[in-house]
Amino acid sequence: YFAWGEVEPKETYSWATYKWSKGSSSTITKYNANDGKTVLDPEDDAATVILGENYRMPTVEEGNELIEQCTWSWTTYNNVAGYKVTGPNGNSIFLPAAGFMYDGTLGDAGSGGIYWSSSLYIGDPSYAYGVVYFNSDNVDSDYSPRYFGQSVRPVCP
Repeated sequence: YFAWGEVEPKETYSWATYKWSKGSSSTITKYNANDGKTVLDPEDDAATVILGENYRMPTVEEGNELIEQCTWSWTTYNNVAGYKVTGPNGNSIFLPAAGFMYDGTLGDAGSGGIYWSSSLYIGDPSYAYGVVYFNSDNVDSDYSPRYFGQSVRPVCP
């Protein structure tokens, strides 16, 4: 799990431990109205930092394309619940229902998942978009507080 814009997992996900705030949602220090940044810089993208410059987190637009153009099938793979996502070309990926972390709690593991995008939620800079939010009944895009610990599914364009 990663907080949005952080490149290492941690024990507790809260505003108090979030790298880009001074302890609350009203004290965001990067990716805010002052700097105008709306997409993660490579040094703040967990996929880029961990896997190298050829990888990155997808944008919210790429997530919407995944939702709209692919077939989603709830399944179990290696004893893990999640979605098999099959593209128009027949290739597929598996997205585990890994849940998310917040305030020392693991939520929805085994029944849902949220995967970060690299895109800031423009309506409120204390939130960022997920590429996808899902449970066994629904697949959609959504946004979450940036301090939440969520999954990352890198892309290699």
